Amino acid sequence: MSGRVALVGAGPGDPDLLTVRALRELERAEVLLYDALVDPAVLALAKPECERIDVGKRGDGTKGVAQDKIADLLIEKARAGKRVVRLKGGDPFVFGRGGEEASRLRAAGVPFEIVPGVTSALAVPAYAGIPVTDRRLSSSVALVTGHRGKEEFDHRIDWEGLARSAETLVVLMGTAWLDDIAARVIAGGRDPATPVAVISRGTTPRQRVVTARLGEIAARVRAAKLEPPTVIVIGPVVEFREHVAWYELLPLFGRRVLVPRASDQAGELVHGLRARGAEPVPVALLELAPTLASEALAASLARAPECDWIVFTSANAVRFAAPLLPRPLRARVACVGAATRRALEAAGLRADVCPEVEAGAEALAAELARAAELRGAQVLFPRASAARDELPQALARLGARVDAPEAYRTLVPESAAAELHGALAGGIDAVAFTSPSTVEHCFALLAPAERAALCARARAAAIGATTAAALRATCPELRFTVAARPSMSALVSALENACSEDSDAVS
Repeated sequence: MSGRVALVGAGPGDPDLLTVRALRELERAEVLLYDALVDPAVLALAKPECERIDVGKRGDGTKGVAQDKIADLLIEKARAGKRVVRLKGGDPFVFGRGGEEASRLRAAGVPFEIVPGVTSALAVPAYAGIPVTDRRLSSSVALVTGHRGKEEFDHRIDWEGLARSAETLVVLMGTAWLDDIAARVIAGGRDPATPVAVISRGTTPRQRVVTARLGEIAARVRAAKLEPPTVIVIGPVVEFREHVAWYELLPLFGRRVLVPRASDQAGELVHGLRARGAEPVPVALLELAPTLASEALAASLARAPECDWIVFTSANAVRFAAPLLPRPLRARVACVGAATRRALEAAGLRADVCPEVEAGAEALAAELARAAELRGAQVLFPRASAARDELPQALARLGARVDAPEAYRTLVPESAAAELHGALAGGIDAVAFTSPSTVEHCFALLAPAERAALCARARAAAIGATTAAALRATCPELRFTVAARPSMSALVSALENACSEDSDAVS
């Protein structure tokens, strides 16, 4: 038997809190058994061919796959020779039943490893601005499960003793029994005026926090309609939240941002949005495919040694054309944007001209003209099938002879319409457009009512002048901002500015 199981902690919710070791295990997994609350972005880190099995439970544990069945599946898949990852929220050994599963695996003779994760008991309070210990107020902390699915487990928790011994109590899975928990902690001698925080969906853009005194907290939570999963913090350290809270102050906190990109190209933008507190909603509106005119492309690229310039305006063009270029090149190379320059460098090419700010075809052509005489120059411009003719025309006006072969096609995936409608149904506050194709595909799939609702509610940002031109032509009623330079970080900043203007107008 060559199979093995890794019991892996997925962290508290924010995908960026996944450990490096957990990432490596996910990337190598052949079978993935995962909990209900694991973020889809984490599940997407596994290979497409990895078998994914949802074994999640919610609430009192009566929903989802029974614990014995989960252990049976782990044993079955490992005995079939598979590399199995059991992905558990938080840390597998902190109220995660990791010990139970490890015991079953050992009894069955199945090799296993433990990959600890960031526990929500510590990370969620931190995202709410609450240190669970601080030498000024608390030198001890107790982690307690508030889940009382069976009465005999309730009797094993000495709430009164904990109230007297630990200065900070951190309670997981206690929302439904908060009245009883508060009463028993008070009965143990804790002052009813003790500060308490209840944090819902901590470390995610949907984080909500209710604070109150111990004697009032249950009523406050009900009034706020706070929903699990929650982490409850009881103790004087809760007072730090007033001046240490940081996550909810991030500039895009809580905003759902549509990211219409090719499925394998959304990563950098998604990470940038998440770092500013947004909830990225990736929708694959683009699928990249090689050109159908492969012979024509090969013929154009074969003439590269005769060219004076080779121009790339996207990393995708580099991806499809650069590997086919004969080397060495005598031609100068021009590109637009940092991402395209990085793609060139990865392909072993160096950009002689790379404007930091995209100002359109005319400006790029003028940049080339400043670097060398264009009259009579031969320019090779591999591009997408749907690319506009502005750049070839601008170069031709300066006297260049331009060969603009189709290097790749942009298609609309079959799942795009359903994914887009689902994203809009959940509410979208902003959209980050990264190319004219994403603009055209997005609005082509929208019904009139969806288009009107999106334009009325959302702000948008365009990565550069050509994308902005496509937005003006396709949806002039949508309010948008243009990034200062053609990069993902600048696009996120532009979106932040656009949303900030809305907030200022409201205030």
